[in-house]
Amino acid sequence: MPNIVLFSGSSHHDLSQRVADRLGLELGKVVTKKFSNQETSVEIGESVRGEDVYIIQSGCGEINDNLMELLIMINACKIASASRVTAVIPCFPYARQDKKDKVRNVYRAPISAKLVANMLSVAGADHIITMDLHASQIQGFFDIPVDNLYAEPAVLQWIKENILEWRNCIIVSPDAGGAKRVTSIADRLNVEFALIHKERKKANEVDRMVLVGDVKDRVAILVDDMADTCGTICHAADKLVSAGATKVYAILTHGIFSGPAISRINNASFEAVVVTNTIPQEEKMKHCPKIQFIDISMILAEAIRRTHNGESVSYLFSHVPL
Repeated sequence: MPNIVLFSGSSHHDLSQRVADRLGLELGKVVTKKFSNQETSVEIGESVRGEDVYIIQSGCGEINDNLMELLIMINACKIASASRVTAVIPCFPYARQDKKDKVRNVYRAPISAKLVANMLSVAGADHIITMDLHASQIQGFFDIPVDNLYAEPAVLQWIKENILEWRNCIIVSPDAGGAKRVTSIADRLNVEFALIHKERKKANEVDRMVLVGDVKDRVAILVDDMADTCGTICHAADKLVSAGATKVYAILTHGIFSGPAISRINNASFEAVVVTNTIPQEEKMKHCPKIQFIDISMILAEAIRRTHNGESVSYLFSHVPL
């Protein structure tokens, strides 16, 4: 693949290396460090003049530092005369702040996802590749092309290969917002689906849950785009067990797992909590044997290859739920 350079930010070097290996490329030379006052410094260690540049940086870990590092890397490549700079952001930062929510009866909340989109564009990004955006309208925040990939093909493969009773399973959404996602997966498995209606007192705290659907004597598979403190999915698992589910799995694209998440998963009724590696999971897996991961580096690598060759990415990987 001539005229292509692949760089890795510091947020998820393992995923970047997996993508590079699948493309048969070496990661580009870049040095990132911080000055004593905590300002981020980036040095691009090779020429990018006229090259098609891809920078892999996920919205995880020290999110604000990693976002700033990505912006500086984009700008450094752009002013070094790269022909095109594509930001590959497996987990898009601030994706949950996608609308002007009502806070204490006053509409003063920011739309931070739009701000991040503006920052990426101003830094010089020509194209964005991301995965399972929390809200699909975020694509409309950009005036540059955005390819929103879906982990669904990898999820379907994992279910068929690892759950022996998958033909007797039921796909469950832990909230009404994920109904389209679970119906799409249920249709492709030719199984039924259910959803859980949740009411929140405040962010990250669920007041009560109501199950809509019959899970009795079935394997229940909770599917969602992300889990943070895991209060919702753990309450959902308890609800499914009390409703008669024989086993409960959770499959998530982005496993953030902050705060009490690991202890909650360890104490919950899950057979397994399966996540993709858009976010590093090695340390969390050491403390929670229930966590397993699906490698999505092949999807990202193929998206990069197709983008570089001017082929359709959305045709293979983007999927509009039924």
